[in-house]
Amino acid sequence: MQHDKVLILDFGSQYTQLIARRVRELNIYCEIHPYNKLPEDLASFKATILSGSPFSVRADNAPHPDLSELKTKKPLLAICYGAQYLAHFNGGEVAPSNTREYGRANLAYVEDDPFLEGIPNGSQVWMSHSDTIKHLPENAILLASTTDVTNAAYKIDGEKTYGIQFHPEVYHTVDGTLLLKNFLVDISGLNQDWTPHSFIEETVENLQNQLGNDKVVLGLSGGVDSSVAAMLLHKAIGQNLYCIFVNNGLLRKNEFESVLEQYKGMGLNVKGVDASTRFLKALEGESDPENKRKAIGRTFIEVFDDEAHLIEDVKWLAQGTIYPDVIESVSATGGPSATIKSHHNVGGLPDFMKLKVVEPLKLLFKDEVRRVGASMHMHTSILGRHPFPGPGLAIRILGDITAEKVRILQEVDSIFIEGLRKWDLYDKVWQAGAILLPVNSVGVMGDERTYEQCVALRAVESTDGMTADWVNLPYEFLQKISNDIINKVKGVNRVVYDISSKPPATIEWE
Repeated sequence: MQHDKVLILDFGSQYTQLIARRVRELNIYCEIHPYNKLPEDLASFKATILSGSPFSVRADNAPHPDLSELKTKKPLLAICYGAQYLAHFNGGEVAPSNTREYGRANLAYVEDDPFLEGIPNGSQVWMSHSDTIKHLPENAILLASTTDVTNAAYKIDGEKTYGIQFHPEVYHTVDGTLLLKNFLVDISGLNQDWTPHSFIEETVENLQNQLGNDKVVLGLSGGVDSSVAAMLLHKAIGQNLYCIFVNNGLLRKNEFESVLEQYKGMGLNVKGVDASTRFLKALEGESDPENKRKAIGRTFIEVFDDEAHLIEDVKWLAQGTIYPDVIESVSATGGPSATIKSHHNVGGLPDFMKLKVVEPLKLLFKDEVRRVGASMHMHTSILGRHPFPGPGLAIRILGDITAEKVRILQEVDSIFIEGLRKWDLYDKVWQAGAILLPVNSVGVMGDERTYEQCVALRAVESTDGMTADWVNLPYEFLQKISNDIINKVKGVNRVVYDISSKPPATIEWE
């Protein structure tokens, strides 16, 4: 089935992925491409959206794409920088704003137009700009204003070209989804047929055509992405999929055994490999966070390769790569400007693993992966599982790793996570975990002085992990969990709660 496609040109905005997710929520397929790397199949896209940008259109180094094959020829929606770009290079004027508008604003004037159908005066929008459009581009018609921004929305007469100064993709623009629907469905005429069910059907058929009778090996992690990828491949090729679930000794308490049984119950052809001793030996004496990650990644590849070689004539390696990973590898700015942390999957295949790669989830965002899993009736205990770092508890143990430290943190983490479940808080938290600090503190238990370790509890709410706020857990819950940890986990006499948000902090401590 051929789906209608939307092209999103990325000018480096922090919100570009949000645009794509909002479009996908309308069951319309879209792709993000850098402004300076237009897709070769440009003609196959039925509408275009221009993103915002940290640049000013007046700057010498501002993004300046060639829109000759897009503007006037296809429906085009220009957001923030995009709207200023159209004005600046088409007879309008963009200048620094005297009243910089950032955050919530309200539409004070809305023209009767299909683009704004159903959006009332006073509707809240989200602004994020320091320049403003002083004069609209040639042949433009004003559609909406706010109290401080006259030219908040406009259209080009005789074209399906629209510009808006605000961001419809962010949650704070109350009618943002409706505006995108007006543009994509009512004005552009796109079909809303990009659904989990259609994705499953098409992906399974494509995998069958691509793989034939070949054998595929997949490393399962217990997480959402690899699990959903495994089920798609299982539907396509059955027992020709060989899953390997490695215990690195750094999983949560009893997780290796319980998840392995769950995978077998799903009908997967899976082998559990307990390599915990090998991983702990590779980490012995190592306390640097990056070196710990590299040691874990290197050991995993070695273990996985040993197991893959036991499968005769395996041709393919399956990976749970999702769309944000693909976007970042071809971003307009060449990727992040600085490396904060190395990801456990980064680095590619070693030379001695001569396998072709298959990535059944590379078109999906994380929330879409979960919806696809739900459509395949996968258990909520897998689909609703909190994100868990690839290096496991190794980056939640600050300093060097020992079997005793892993035991302590597993016990603490188990009490915390199970407590969240019992108090009906687990699904209200995006990610939670405990961190073992390289700090001993004085305590008193009974009449005896103790000098034991301190643990930090962490719980955050987020949509994609790019930003995160700490969760205001009930005091009564924290009090109960703290008492349980100190009373039940030998070696811990102090519990603290991390109330840092991202940014400036990160979700994990290492």
